[in-house]
Amino acid sequence: MSNPLADMEKPDVIFCIGTNMTETHPVAATRLKKAMRHGAKLIVADPRRIPLAEKADIYLPLRVGSDVALLGAMAHVIEREGLVDPSFLEERTEGFDKLREHLATFTPEWAESITGVPAADIEQAAIWYGKAERGAIYYTLGITEHICGVDNVQSLCNLVLMTGNIGREGTGINPMRGQNNIQGAGDAGALPNNYPGFQPVTDPAIQKKFAKAWGREVDLEKGITKVRALEECGESIHAMLICGENTLVSDPNRAHCQHALESLEHLVVIDMFVTETAALADVVFPAAAWGEVDGVFTNTERRPQRVRAAVKPQGEAKPDWWIVSGIAKRLGFSGFDWESPKEVFNELCELSETYHGLDWDLVSEGRHHWPVPEKGHPGTPILHIGEFPRGRGLFMTPSYRDPAETIDDEYPTWLTTGRRLAHYHTRTMTGRSVGSEYLVPEELVEVHPDDVVRLGLEDGGLAVMSSRRGEVVVKVEATEQSPRGTVFCSFSFSDVPINALTGSGYDPITDTAELKVCPVRLEAATTQLA
Repeated sequence: MSNPLADMEKPDVIFCIGTNMTETHPVAATRLKKAMRHGAKLIVADPRRIPLAEKADIYLPLRVGSDVALLGAMAHVIEREGLVDPSFLEERTEGFDKLREHLATFTPEWAESITGVPAADIEQAAIWYGKAERGAIYYTLGITEHICGVDNVQSLCNLVLMTGNIGREGTGINPMRGQNNIQGAGDAGALPNNYPGFQPVTDPAIQKKFAKAWGREVDLEKGITKVRALEECGESIHAMLICGENTLVSDPNRAHCQHALESLEHLVVIDMFVTETAALADVVFPAAAWGEVDGVFTNTERRPQRVRAAVKPQGEAKPDWWIVSGIAKRLGFSGFDWESPKEVFNELCELSETYHGLDWDLVSEGRHHWPVPEKGHPGTPILHIGEFPRGRGLFMTPSYRDPAETIDDEYPTWLTTGRRLAHYHTRTMTGRSVGSEYLVPEELVEVHPDDVVRLGLEDGGLAVMSSRRGEVVVKVEATEQSPRGTVFCSFSFSDVPINALTGSGYDPITDTAELKVCPVRLEAATTQLA
């Protein structure tokens, strides 16, 4: 995220795409509402008429999976109308001439034929963003969970670079993280291609640095993603440790996931509760909950903050760091003789350039945004002021391509997935909350009322929803929030495993699954609710 959360109140044009922010990031969304009260224009692009769309000055209801076409057309209009920032282009970017040539065919009329969004609305949105003194972009998994997720992000970066809306207050390109410490997990090295601090594992100097710090030789090649790891279960991978994730419910293609996990000789799970995934494990280590541990979370705006135990861990539960270090020591590894999370975090600060100026005591204040490269550094709330990490910002030329699977006569309806306000992820925690269960007690498939009639369904009745991978039985909710031809479900309920349907393709660069697009067929269930 290039700008801090406080900056969400400062743009004069806000572009939200692929983010149901009022439900998935409701606290942060209050800042956008405040900006709008002060006169900011809001552009929302989303296949569903989400609550944020109701507040938008322009709503762009694009077809699922057509983001590159929409964003390319917006860039086309910005260039055509002379709304680029010439001094920014000259001083801070490269590759714009190639992009200009690439965008020649991305007309709003062409994009309308792909996205279904009226060309006039595409033009108006582009002109508003192009003319903005402070234009800010916000997005979430609706942009990245596609086979073209990288292309989508690069298309957004092109808009930012064309207009110079980066490196200044109230601007930027801002991915909102979906979990409270997902940014911190990446910072700490929970990625197959990076050591802590996003230092590439293939760099010989970095390899030497970590080998010296850890007192042992380090792996000289990139690791593999979880997608590839599941494919290798029972082949090259015979044991697996899953920490704090309910893979069987959250990952695409449930049948494939279950087969993979059951193919292992040994599965270990660390979790607070016996989840569906933990039920398959040979060993389950009980993890202490967030309110039972001391540690550090780094939030979506790159701000490390201390968390402090409010109560003691229940039963035999232990902190994750204690369990992992204990396993490492039993395996014969040195360097895991930590006595507290303070020691763990201070090692991260010592080895990571982004955290180098921090320590356990400084993050108690919770006021620094990384990078904090040295002691006494005030932190970096806004990234890319004056220069990019690579020097100049590079324009890319992504082309539009269809989703991995498209609708046809057999599977004529688009399914898109997401989250709901009342529940969190796979309900490992919120499913045990009386209040959350009262608000949303069951999974629903949201269907446009016209489609309910056309498909012979019944509002409040049951439907069989099937894809090329499986089928589920789910209750129907008639709502105009879903457009005609598109339905929506969350992946929160294990008794309606929507991940049994998804998994048609993956981004070739990141291995991110295309969870936002899945052709399905809906039919009335033979047995309806009483």
